[in-house]
Amino acid sequence: MGDKTMTADEAVSQLESGMTLGIGGWGSRRKPMALVRALLRTGTRDLTVVSYGGPDIGMLAAAGRIRKLITAFVTLDSIPLEPHYRAARERGDLELAEIDEGMFLSGLRAAAERLPFLPVRAGIGSDVMRINPGLRTVTSPYEDGETFVAMPALRLDAALVHVNRADRLGNGQYLGPDPYFDDLFCAAAAAAYVSCERIVDTAELAKEATPQSLLLKRLAVTGVVEAPSGAHFTSCAPDYGRDEEFQRHYAATPWPEFAGRFLGAGEEAYRAAVQEWRKERIR
Repeated sequence: MGDKTMTADEAVSQLESGMTLGIGGWGSRRKPMALVRALLRTGTRDLTVVSYGGPDIGMLAAAGRIRKLITAFVTLDSIPLEPHYRAARERGDLELAEIDEGMFLSGLRAAAERLPFLPVRAGIGSDVMRINPGLRTVTSPYEDGETFVAMPALRLDAALVHVNRADRLGNGQYLGPDPYFDDLFCAAAAAAYVSCERIVDTAELAKEATPQSLLLKRLAVTGVVEAPSGAHFTSCAPDYGRDEEFQRHYAATPWPEFAGRFLGAGEEAYRAAVQEWRKERIR
C-alpha cells in the first residue's frame, strides 16, 4: 500500500507479448496516450486489446501490435472512423470481435465481479450473434423463462487508464463529465497502470471536487504515472480539450511518417516534436 509511482517506461515494461490489455477512455477522449506511446517504444506485440477504441487502437494497429481486438467501435469522435485502424482492418492485420456497447460494459462488469458471464438483452435479434459465433445464450431459471445473451467476462491481464489527478497510493480522480468505465477496466485487470495529469497529496483529492469523482481505489491500481498532457491529442476535460488540428494531422499522415517524427523517443521528445510542428504551421 506504499508509494506506487513509476515512469511510463517502467509501467509498460511490466507488459508482455500475448497479454490481454484493456485501455480506458472513450473514442478520442481521455485516452492514456503517454502510456500507449511508451508501449509503442517496446517490442511488445501479439496483444488482445479491449477498448472503446480511439487513436490508441489506431496507433497499435498501424504498428502491428494487435493480434485480436475486442471493441464496440473505433473512432476519433470528430472523425467518425479511425483511419489507421481502418487501414489495418482492411489489410486483415488483426482479428476482430465487434460487440454492442452494452455487452462490452457487461463483460467488464462480469470480470470486475469475478463472474464467468452476465446475462444481457443486447445482441438478441441482431447480427452481433452472427458475427460472433462463439457467443452463447442462457435461459432464465425463473418463471419468465427469458433468453439472454451470456456475455463472457472480459478478463484483462493489464489495464491502462488516464485520469486528471491521483495520489501516490493509487487513488484516482476524474474531473470531467464522464468516468468512461475506467474503474471497471482497473477492477477487471490483474494489474492496472494509471497515468494522471498531476500527482497530489491524498487530502487534496477531496478538495478538488465531489467525493463521487474519486473514481479509482488504490486496491485496484498497481502503478501511478505522472504524465502532464498524457492524454494528448485526445481530450482530458477540464484540463484541456481535444487537439483537433493535431488529430487531423495524425489522421491524414501516413503511419511511418507520423511515427518517425513523433514517436521515436520519450514524452519530452514527443512534446517538442508537436511544438515544432505547430511552429511550422504559423511560419
